[in-house]
This record gives sequence, structure tokens and C-alpha cells, in this order.
Amino acid sequence: MAGTRAQARGDRVSEDAQIVTLAVLLTIANLVIALRALHVVARSRTSIEPHQPDNDLPSLSIVVPARNEERNIERCVRSLLATSHPDFEVILVDDQSTDATREIAAAMAATQPRLHVLAGTPLPPGWVGKPWALWQGANAARGAWLLFTDADTRHEPLAACSAQRFALDRSVEALSLLTDQETVGAAERLFLPTILFVIMLGVGAVDDVNDRKQRGVAIFNGQYVLCSRKAYFGIGGHKAVRGEIAEDLELARLFKRDGRYRIMLAGASGLVSTRMYASFSELWQGFVKNFASGARGHPFDAAMGSALLACVSPLTPLAVVALALRNQWLPAALLALGAAAIAAIAEIGMRRSRFRPGSGLAIHLGLVLVLAIFATSLYRSYAGDGVEWRGRRYGGGLRRRV
Repeated sequence: MAGTRAQARGDRVSEDAQIVTLAVLLTIANLVIALRALHVVARSRTSIEPHQPDNDLPSLSIVVPARNEERNIERCVRSLLATSHPDFEVILVDDQSTDATREIAAAMAATQPRLHVLAGTPLPPGWVGKPWALWQGANAARGAWLLFTDADTRHEPLAACSAQRFALDRSVEALSLLTDQETVGAAERLFLPTILFVIMLGVGAVDDVNDRKQRGVAIFNGQYVLCSRKAYFGIGGHKAVRGEIAEDLELARLFKRDGRYRIMLAGASGLVSTRMYASFSELWQGFVKNFASGARGHPFDAAMGSALLACVSPLTPLAVVALALRNQWLPAALLALGAAAIAAIAEIGMRRSRFRPGSGLAIHLGLVLVLAIFATSLYRSYAGDGVEWRGRRYGGGLRRRV
């Protein structure tokens, strides 16, 4: 009997030691993520400022791709038509919509001479839908500068001239803005801030994107990309990224590798906003579409990043509970402190990105969703039937299948 009790005590001591060892490893992982987050937040302050239009601004063509956007298109186009700019046009490319998108756009164009509705042609082999629509719009544009923006965006009148003046004053040939995110529903408020925060953790700080010497750090926000005509066609435009689902990311990487044209990423300062997704289903499908593409070419980094995120959540909360149940209060407290630090840093970054106060508190729940989205994206893109978006399916290494 005494031997049995001794054995039980020994087993418990061994289990406690293993849990404490796991807690130490998880604490290190939390520290790594916290330091990374602190670096990204501290070096991501660049934003444009409102600027009144100058008469000497170069001509501007605003290209809007639209496929089944009847819910958003009127709000977007009307905000663009209210742009304060001396010389601009709006080109809406109807990417073979099956809803009322084209009819809504055509009705507006009948009374708005600045608006041109272009009927998109069928998708050629090797192309993804959005790059094809943008390429058609760019080739129809007459402006010296091209602004590519999504149909779910809303623009203040000073947005375009402020962005263009910001770029011209800094000799920037391609500028992408981090638009304000409209979070209306519960799923958007709870998960979207964490998803976008994780994307920036993976890519790097805004200042690093803007550093010409750091060629491996590049990203655009496809909701708002402003390019000079010279730079856009100089690097091959969207034709050069025609097979990419995350065409904005790949376009930024292309510009950075090319090196001839300076690019920048900056906050929109409330001048442009986006409601990306109106439900949990839309949010899930949208990011499943994009995630694997961002990791492609960097499988080791993606695996390490996913492992670190998993250590932060769900493993850290589970370990805190397990340690507390075994009265291991010190390691439990250290882990909880690390988790709280990450949430606090995320809160600072999310507020700077103009999300609602308290968004950082949901980061540990959001990280679980991020991992699920990433795993689903990888499976569907490489082992499953691909990903579907706007009625089209892409697969086989994120290339078009049907």
C-alpha cells in the first residue's frame, strides 16, 4: 500500500514537472510574440493627412472591379464621384455579374459623365477574376495615375487628392492605404481585428514595408492601391500577377523585388473605410481564399508562425487552467501575465488602426479562428477541391481550375 502511494506521489511529481516545463516553453513563445507585436505596433504609425486638392495634381483614373456587388456598389461609386480632384474619372469594371450590379452602375452612369461602366470579358485561362478585371480597367484608363479600389469601400471627398499629394511629396510611385474597417456585426467586431493584426505580425511593420532596403517585407491592401501609370505598366501591372488570389500582396512583392519604384503603405486617417464582410460566413470564406497564398514560398516561416500562435492560444489558456488546478500558481501567473501583455499590445495596435476599444481583449479567441482558417485554406488549396469565390473555383496551388 505504501509503495502504491509513493508511486502515485512520484507520478504526480513527474506530471507537475512536465506541466511546469510546458509552461516555461509557452512563456517563451508568448514573449516572442509579444516582442514581435511590440515591434510592429511601434513601427506602424505612418498615415496620410487630409489635403485640399491642388490644380496641378496629375489626372487620376479610379478603377473599381465589381462582381455581384449589388449590395455595395452604389454607396462606393457615389462616394467616388464626390471626390474633390481637378481631373478624374471612375471606371467600373463589371466582371460578368449575375446580379443587378451592372444595372445599378449603368443607371448612375446615365447621369454622371465621369463614370464609365466597362463590361468585363470572360476570364482567360491562367487568370484569377480580380486581376483580370483590374487589368481591363487599367488598359481603359486615361489618367496619369491609377487608383484601384474595391466595391465595398467608402471614400471621403479629400481621400484621393490627399493620397496623391502624399505620394507626390515623397516621390512615391505606388501607395497603398490601410483603410478603416467598418465592423457592424458581432463576428466582424470579435474576429476581424485579430485577423488583420496577425497578418501584419506575419508581414512586418509598416516602416519595414516602406524601407526600400528590406526587399523581403512587402504588402499592399487591395482595398486601396494608388500607382503612377509609369510604375504600374513598368512592372507589368496585374498581368504580372494574373494567377494570384492575393494579387495585392504579390503586386507589392513584385514592386519591392523590382526596386525601380518606391512604394509605401500608410494609414488612411479615416478618409477611406471598408466593410469587408457582413457575416461570419463571408469572413470565413474570404480569408480562407487568401491565407495560403500569403504563406506560399515561405513554408518554414508559416509553420513556425502557426506553431507560435498556437502556443499563445489555445495552449496558453489551457495551460493556465491546468496549472491552477494543480496549485502551480507562479507558472500560472507568469503565463497569464504573458497572455495579458499580448492582449494589451494588440489593443494599442488595434486602437491605432481605429478599431473599437476593447478589440484586443478578444485576441486569444481570434487566434483560434486564425489557425482554423489557415489550416482550412491550406487543405482546400493543395489537398482538397480548391477555394471558391464569387462563383469561381481556384485550386491546384491556388491556380485556376474551372
